[in-house]
Amino acid sequence: MSIRNRELLNLLLASIVASAAFASVSIVDTGLVTARWLGYVGVIFGLYLVAHVVARFTVPYADPTLLPLVGLLTALGLTVIYRLNPEDARRQAVWVAVGIGVLVATLIWLRYDYRVLERYKYLFGVSAVVLLLLPSLPGIGYRVNGVKLWVKLGPLQFQPGELAKIFLIIFLAGYLRDKRESLAQGRLKDLGPLLVIWGAAMLVLVQTSDLGSALLNFGIFLAMVYVATGRALYVGVGIALFLGGSAALYNALGRVQQRVTVWLHPWTDDRVYCTITGKLDFRQNCDSYQLVKSLYSVANGGYGGTGLGKGTFQSVDGTQLIPYLNTDFIYSAIAQELGLIGAAGLLLVIMVIVARGMRIALIAQDGFSKLLASGLVFGLALQTFIIVGGVLRVVPLTGITLPFISYGGSSIVSNFLMVGLLLLVSSRATAAADKR
Repeated sequence: MSIRNRELLNLLLASIVASAAFASVSIVDTGLVTARWLGYVGVIFGLYLVAHVVARFTVPYADPTLLPLVGLLTALGLTVIYRLNPEDARRQAVWVAVGIGVLVATLIWLRYDYRVLERYKYLFGVSAVVLLLLPSLPGIGYRVNGVKLWVKLGPLQFQPGELAKIFLIIFLAGYLRDKRESLAQGRLKDLGPLLVIWGAAMLVLVQTSDLGSALLNFGIFLAMVYVATGRALYVGVGIALFLGGSAALYNALGRVQQRVTVWLHPWTDDRVYCTITGKLDFRQNCDSYQLVKSLYSVANGGYGGTGLGKGTFQSVDGTQLIPYLNTDFIYSAIAQELGLIGAAGLLLVIMVIVARGMRIALIAQDGFSKLLASGLVFGLALQTFIIVGGVLRVVPLTGITLPFISYGGSSIVSNFLMVGLLLLVSSRATAAADKR
């Protein structure tokens, strides 16, 4: 069986799983066994089928598991979002369609040689900083929950940081390929342009209070430097700088202190000062309300879960128990309805994508491709760890999204762009390996 036929077969299997999940939610929602859910599943499968057909002609040797696994994740995300809010699910489906369109456009545009992106590495670096700066500009940027992440232009609103992350990876891949030998030899002067672009990006992220993205981009930076040079010294220095910077931010920013306090002490036996109301209250009823309710949700799922559509996310008067459930805390909803088994299975799917992506990086023949693939995949893995770790109280909670699952157009579109780049690298690397 050819590579692309295997991809088609995997897509069919993913569609069967997605159909069963959506049918379960539909039956619980309506109390009837109807076929109306077939229309939703058919549209999503049709979009992925278009992407598959384009992949046959543009990336014939690409990994056959990436697209089906991404399809499975987005279908699960749409199912859970539909279960929580059908209107949000319809909007998310539109963004999935836009994301698949971006994937298709990327494959067609760069089908001959994606390495042309390396020529414009400095442009990508500067553009990343500009994109990160946009939410701070008066008139177009606005703050949500104390964080300046969003840009609003008329009816359109988006998070430029999602695209900036990919631009930074392209810049780092191009620059580190040129300078990796001198950096491996310890010539620190070649770190100059690298630190200027990266440092500017970090300062903008801190200024906008988007500390989750700052941590994500810092981790990607360290990982790509290590892949390029093979020197653990850079990683050690980076971790030391991170610890020092974290201590400085903790002392300087009340928001960081609050996040750390909520992480370490989400419950209190005595009433403490509530930053939301300005009054004394138990912390679990105020600052750590979301985290505590999320932990209860995860615990309620047990091993096997309550079943799709049968979780408890609203009080008796209709109030949502976990604010922003379909974005920052969607993993807690999945853990309640699918249990430990389903939540672990979701993470395993992401781990398989990461493993396949690292394999792509290993077999790639040129430095730019290796660094690009490893940066994109490590970013996916680290982002998943940060958000899931925050929900499970392994690390302090940050406001980033779970890739391909959480509600949000900017995240979905940028993730599909990432998949397109990985497919391009994979096809070229596999074709070159087969010729040897």
